[in-house]
Amino acid sequence: MAQLLSDRRDIDFVLYEQLEIEDLVKTEKYNDLNRKMFDMVISEARNLGIKEILPTYTEGDREGVQFENGRVTVPQCFHRPYQLFVEGEWIAMAEDPEVGGQGFPWIIRQAAFEYIIGANFAIAGFGNLGHGTAKMIELFGTPQQKELFLEKVYAGQWGGTMLLTEPGAGSDVGALTTTAVKNPDGTYSITGNKIFITCGDHALTENIIHPVLARIEGAPPGTKGISLFIVPKIWVNEDGSLGEPNDIVCSGVEDKMGIHGSPTCSMALGGKSRCRGLLLGEENKGLMVMFHMMNEARLDVGTQGFLHASAAYLYALNYARDRLQGKDIAAAKDPEAPQVPIIRHPDVRRMLLMMKAYVDGMRSFVHYVAYCFDKKRTAKTRQEKEHYRDFIELLTPVIKAYCSERGQFVCEQAIQVYGGYGYTKDYPVEQLYRDCKITSIYEGTNGIQAMDLLGRKLGMKKGEVFIDFLNEIKATIDRAAENPHLADLAGQVAKALNLLGEIALHISKTAFSKDMRLALAYAHPFMEVLGDVIIAWMLLWRATVAAPKLEKLAGGTDIEAIQSKVAKNKDAAFYDGQIKAADFFISNLLPATIGKMNAIALPTKAAIDIHERSFGG
Repeated sequence: MAQLLSDRRDIDFVLYEQLEIEDLVKTEKYNDLNRKMFDMVISEARNLGIKEILPTYTEGDREGVQFENGRVTVPQCFHRPYQLFVEGEWIAMAEDPEVGGQGFPWIIRQAAFEYIIGANFAIAGFGNLGHGTAKMIELFGTPQQKELFLEKVYAGQWGGTMLLTEPGAGSDVGALTTTAVKNPDGTYSITGNKIFITCGDHALTENIIHPVLARIEGAPPGTKGISLFIVPKIWVNEDGSLGEPNDIVCSGVEDKMGIHGSPTCSMALGGKSRCRGLLLGEENKGLMVMFHMMNEARLDVGTQGFLHASAAYLYALNYARDRLQGKDIAAAKDPEAPQVPIIRHPDVRRMLLMMKAYVDGMRSFVHYVAYCFDKKRTAKTRQEKEHYRDFIELLTPVIKAYCSERGQFVCEQAIQVYGGYGYTKDYPVEQLYRDCKITSIYEGTNGIQAMDLLGRKLGMKKGEVFIDFLNEIKATIDRAAENPHLADLAGQVAKALNLLGEIALHISKTAFSKDMRLALAYAHPFMEVLGDVIIAWMLLWRATVAAPKLEKLAGGTDIEAIQSKVAKNKDAAFYDGQIKAADFFISNLLPATIGKMNAIALPTKAAIDIHERSFGG
């Protein structure tokens, strides 16, 4: 099963050959670590994911979440792996030891969590949400709040959530109606209802700490009047002991398309007028606090989409190598010709290479952004720190939206490789497709991510951040152009990059100044083309690293010698795969991206001008 979850050889390539993360151990923050420790951590995560978590994937989906007599029950098979997850101290592995973490780089967490999130997000989600809750308390909590909550939430002994969405206030957060009234003892009485709360209630942990968005009486309307509160499921006394159950209860669970083992709850607060909470941060500054969790969550959601794709691709690849169907095209007229594995058929090879290109590109993309977190942490100057912080801000909505959509596309292609069998529950790709869909919806729908990219991120520092990012891509193009075998690919990416810069200027200046509604109608297409160019960049970068290593293994640049080596040598085959994936994506898929950019340059107002009645129905 190991090869059907994540590709360890490819992870190592990204970490040590593409991003060269061993430079981190030369910094003061990480100078007590080394590659041997990094590898050990990833191997341990692999063991946990494959041996303990992955076996729960189908079983947890079939058993699902139960809600009876006000009690939420998650699949029984989740209990042991979650306890191992907690005992291994995985949840806070990238946090400082002073707050209960292990002090590893964020990118090592990213690599380790390929095997934890990838094995079963329904289990990993309990820890990820707890981490987000603890991080907000670490950054904005009072000393007493940190003392009461931080250690146990980071450890996973207590769970965490995020109570944001309401029946009438989903994406429009400012419309929320949950209220908070200050009590004489400094606590707040909370009243309201929340929906779509991931891990909102369960018995995996002895307590759940709910961050809740609410409006204090008399606060300004809209988003400016929203505050954030710590609302424990069981009240925590001043000495840290558990008190009485708080008046926050699950009123139901959703029957969903996917992630059946994850409890998505409706929560009622203050039904008996006894729900208490503690203000986290300042009054009316709740969204500022909450977005620290949301940005982290959006990166995890993009990773979730990518990892569903990774597993789906590897399952499809394995199936295509084993499944006998049809004759080789060269022997089509020979009635005695034997059946061949479907990987020999050109259209199946096309699908597999397309899937590989997306998966490889997305892996490099999410690891690159994780590395930006570490570069920000280890930066020696304020300017360098801001540089990486700005890149993270710019790329967060792209990772969330693009990787979630391309992740599901890869899952769909995996079903196609399986044919009719892929549409059945007998094989895992059907569940991967269902489970992946939520990634384009929660933590801010992809349309909102696209509007955030266009309306806020593109114009950061008057466009300087975006220009710096384009220059980062150009540096890779320049390196690739020095290799004669990659020069043509470099030229194609350069063409797309130049057009992307022109389109960004056009849509942010011309379109916005004339018609904001028209510009926003093209926000999602712009997000897509930016994501495509980023994947092309990542694949070209990979090829730039792989090409000289392949030539060294083959003893030169002779094509026949290289192909002979590829047929015999595992490393040579791996490096050849990097070049072929880049060639396929840049030569076959990037031209369609250029077509999308041309459409943005000449926008139609059809979507804006069409009358509601003209949609039909």
